Amino acid sequence: MNWRTVLRSLKNRDMQKRLGIVLGLIIAFRFLAHIPVPLAEPTELKDIIDKVVGSSDFGGFLNLMSGGALSQMSIVLVGMSPFITASIITQLLTKAIPKLEELHKDGESGRRKINQWTRIISVPLAIIQSIAFIYILRQGVLSGGTAGEVSTSPIEWVVAVTAMTAGSVLLMWIGELITEQGIGNGISLIIFAGIVSQLPSTFATMISSLFDTSQGTLSVFGWFNLPVNPTSFWVVLSIAALGLAILYALVKINEAQRIITVNYAKRVGGNSAYGGIKSILPVKLIAAGVIPVIFAVAFLSLPPFVGQVMKATGNTANLELADNLIKWFQAPTASSFVTGDWGVAIYPVAYFLLVILFTYFYTGIVFNSNEIAENLQKQGGFIEGVRPGLQTEKYLSQTVNRLILFGSLALGFIAVMPFLVDYTFAQLGVSVANISIGGTGLLIVVTVGLETLRQINSRALMVTYDDYK
Repeated sequence: MNWRTVLRSLKNRDMQKRLGIVLGLIIAFRFLAHIPVPLAEPTELKDIIDKVVGSSDFGGFLNLMSGGALSQMSIVLVGMSPFITASIITQLLTKAIPKLEELHKDGESGRRKINQWTRIISVPLAIIQSIAFIYILRQGVLSGGTAGEVSTSPIEWVVAVTAMTAGSVLLMWIGELITEQGIGNGISLIIFAGIVSQLPSTFATMISSLFDTSQGTLSVFGWFNLPVNPTSFWVVLSIAALGLAILYALVKINEAQRIITVNYAKRVGGNSAYGGIKSILPVKLIAAGVIPVIFAVAFLSLPPFVGQVMKATGNTANLELADNLIKWFQAPTASSFVTGDWGVAIYPVAYFLLVILFTYFYTGIVFNSNEIAENLQKQGGFIEGVRPGLQTEKYLSQTVNRLILFGSLALGFIAVMPFLVDYTFAQLGVSVANISIGGTGLLIVVTVGLETLRQINSRALMVTYDDYK
């Protein structure tokens, strides 16, 4: 990251325009997160939602991922979840249906058609999720027993569902506008902005508990006392150390890459010769970036969501299944590890496996060995010791698979590391809420931040290219 180049690029009008548009769209998203859904009486609804968020780990997790939209009952409460789900569906279909795969290989026109189908699929998914959210909140059972009833008429239901669906579609449009600016991935930046917006309240809670001296102060070698809570001090110190360790590991993993040397044959055209040069083909350790983590989190949020819907229907026949879905697929905390129930291990294990699975899946989409091998052959390029064509494709596939194996295991381990810390705190008798949720947020924030900085640096090099002539 060349900060001098980035600062120099800020004088360029095009760079100023792009950064201004992205910043303006993120600010617009944060404004939308505070526009409430027109559903029933606001004060009564606010009381029920506060109970939902405060009494449920799942509710707190949804509030984190939506950037506080749940606590505000915002029109963008559904967020990017329908679009992410639709993207997973279309990408799976692209691999499964040959006609869609051919359309994907057609180039930009084919990808535009697939993206349009993704947008169309997102709308009914947003409608379904909007209805489910409102129904769950109406019954007041999102946290498994929150009391309260919101009286709504059919017209209010229609207006609320329409507002939430429109909010999700608007958010999808904002994400695409951000992506078009070439500064970063729109979906990732919206999720990034939502998580970062919750940091001030998180830090305020930690600082408040740190300086709560009602249970005593911290003695430093018996010489003097610091006006901080002893337990909170060591907990905050441990969290900070873990955060720095994850930050360092993530930076190293994101920057790691395998350099493949590509030779280009010398060609003679008329009286001139060209080619005969060497170039490099960098292959990242984790080419998929943060997308596997976002996909895994979105996928794991579906079972407890289905469980909440089943529980809200009041069907006693499915009550046990609904409770199990909520319990098994809810992010465990230090307090839940104390129970000794084997079910608390389901979420971390599923999270670890899904991160690995989606890393392989998405890397296969963003890094097409067959396409790269064909392009190298057309341009007269070859890898030393490897024949062009099929042998090059096999070589690239083997190289990428080896990198993915290590990269996905490392990413999965970092993703579940906060759960291991929660378990450690549970064994020590120290209960700290939502460290695992904070770990997921840190993972997304760091990865998206690095990728965005990389794209900003690339854009800065483009607009300042003339300065180096």
